[in-house]
Amino acid sequence: MTAEQFSVVERLDGDDFLAQTLGRSFKVVRGDAASLAGLMGWDDLNTLLTHHRFEPPRFRLAAGGEQVPAHMYSRAMVTRRSTVWNQLQPGELHKRLAEGATLVLDAVDELHPEIGALAGQLERWLRTGVQVNLYASWTSTEGFGVHWDDHDVVVVQLDGAKRWRIYGPTRTAPMHRDVDMPDPPPDEAVADLVLTAGDVLYLPRGWWHAVAASVGQHSLHVTCGLQSTTGADLLTWLSEVLRSHDAVRAEIPRFGTAEAQRAFLETIGKLVATELESADLIARFSAARDATERARLVPSLPYITVAPPDAELRVRLVTTRSALAAGPEGTVRLVTGGEEWTFAAKAQPMLALLTDGESHRLADLAEAAGVTLTQAAGVVTELVDGQVVAVRGGQ
Repeated sequence: MTAEQFSVVERLDGDDFLAQTLGRSFKVVRGDAASLAGLMGWDDLNTLLTHHRFEPPRFRLAAGGEQVPAHMYSRAMVTRRSTVWNQLQPGELHKRLAEGATLVLDAVDELHPEIGALAGQLERWLRTGVQVNLYASWTSTEGFGVHWDDHDVVVVQLDGAKRWRIYGPTRTAPMHRDVDMPDPPPDEAVADLVLTAGDVLYLPRGWWHAVAASVGQHSLHVTCGLQSTTGADLLTWLSEVLRSHDAVRAEIPRFGTAEAQRAFLETIGKLVATELESADLIARFSAARDATERARLVPSLPYITVAPPDAELRVRLVTTRSALAAGPEGTVRLVTGGEEWTFAAKAQPMLALLTDGESHRLADLAEAAGVTLTQAAGVVTELVDGQVVAVRGGQ
């Protein structure tokens, strides 16, 4: 089973989750280890740590809410060109972990294809950015103590067991850049549960929690952090939209009369009120967010100039929130990754195939659109140059 077959969307109950749980309460879905086959395991983690040079804070150890100094599990190495890097020392790493440290590897979705596919599932479903961090621990020592996150999380337990004590929120929707801090957590947890391999947990932002491996069992899990989309984000975007008006671009009459200042504010207020009364404001805001999503940039070597008209060439869109719509005069528009492309309308079926996020044969794309391989390759080449499509394989 692969990450594409492991559907976190289905596990969380799809539309019911969006209507009843998202942003409201935590949710636990029980599973089994067999459901995760092929997703990620200890051998994958060992391979990543062996073949990459990680530096704190991306790779780090934490214990008791503090970061363990890197020199306690790595050795500073100096190359002949005086470049310094930290070489992981497995023996010392094992000792720190046995003493109670938690191993953390940030953005593992950028390193592991199956975890990247898991992040892509969530991005397409929830229409937001996702970063996946990995955590491994061996003792009942808490790596971070009782804490809260400024973003919602979806946790997938990959192996072993992890105890979660969940206390609930003490401030509604706290933010990274906030005007106040949440009150301390309650003394009593609202839930005390253990996740085992195959279990999935959703936790809204601001919910206090403490996490530790179960006594005598190691634990490996990934936490998918969901980028929040708040009223503050809407107002920031709206300020950009309103720059089209002269009054918004005008200098504030800081040294003007009280009447001039009042007139200025009334003008600004009317512009803002008109937008806030617009029935499609949130839809326009959401479309703008989708259009400017961060692409997961992927090179297409060895094809550095054009994509060849090879039937077996594999083509994949590397963005997850693309928009496809009819354009003027028999054209179709693709908006994704902060860019917009206009193609002949006959390209619509092949573009629609690509928006599912899967890898497709060039032959299948050409057949869907009723065009030649050369014509399909031309469309793909343009999108590769725009950094929103990657190609692989072929002859």
